[in-house]
Amino acid sequence: MKKLLGIALALVLVLGMAANASALTVAFSQIGQESDWRTANTDNVCAAIEAQGWELVYADAQQKQENQVQALRSFITQGVDYILFTGVVSSGWDEVLKEVNEAEIPLLLLDRIPDCVDEIEYAAAFGGDFVEEGRRMVRWLANYLEKEGRGDEEINIVMLEGTTGADAQVGRSEGILAELENYPNLKLVAQQTGNFTRAEGQPVMESFLKSVDKIDVLLAQNDDMALGAIDAIKAAGKVPGKDIIVIGCDSVKAAFDAIVAGDMNATIECTPLYADFVVDAINRLEAGEDLGREIIHPDEGCFDAEGGIEYAEGLVSVKAADVIDERVY
Repeated sequence: MKKLLGIALALVLVLGMAANASALTVAFSQIGQESDWRTANTDNVCAAIEAQGWELVYADAQQKQENQVQALRSFITQGVDYILFTGVVSSGWDEVLKEVNEAEIPLLLLDRIPDCVDEIEYAAAFGGDFVEEGRRMVRWLANYLEKEGRGDEEINIVMLEGTTGADAQVGRSEGILAELENYPNLKLVAQQTGNFTRAEGQPVMESFLKSVDKIDVLLAQNDDMALGAIDAIKAAGKVPGKDIIVIGCDSVKAAFDAIVAGDMNATIECTPLYADFVVDAINRLEAGEDLGREIIHPDEGCFDAEGGIEYAEGLVSVKAADVIDERVY
């Protein structure tokens, strides 16, 4: 009889733990849906939360910091179990994230890391290495030009930047500018924000084409802006991918299509698929594990029209046409 009672008690405990796990409420403050990458990121994370049986509280900030601050405070009031946070810009989060800490709600930083990261508590952090992504754009370009016999040619570059102050914009700009110092013949002649959107990338590229006499290369800090710029290049009677080398960042499937079509030359990967990390992190935190303060970066590649071009030490690009059918975003 005692054995049966013991088994019953163990079963109750197991079922109770499962019930508690399934009863988790996970809140997600997302910046908006400015790009194909962001849509894929949102869909991937939200679907994973719901697949675990956790309650999802989702807030789309529509690219406005004040909306995110309001959402975070609403999450605190609701008493959610976990908060996932991607900030539209890097600064201005000190007060509200300290409020999250005071409420003792575990905070998971995703994609963009706030500049107050050293002053706040967070349970886990995961996102791209934006500085390295910027450096890879320039390294790929330099090696491609060398392969084409243009390694010593003076090259004029224009740059479409992301949303000013966003972690991705700050990091990619830093990486691009730092790497350009290694190649004196590569000249950045114009730069302007396109807010990471296709709609704004097109008119900014139109302005570059009108104001800059000679453009050899476009560096776009995401693929959506690059795709908008391609429309502007075509409208100006030039051939994207040939008259103007086009390099994007993120590696969304639409960029693969453009590369295969010959309109775009390369894209540096920044994966939006965070689901596995989020689910694993929450499960480990529920088990009482301390995940530390390391900002974890995923392994990411580079895709282009030909493949085999070095973009980082010991790493070479993959031909986009060879893997386009495997792309899920």
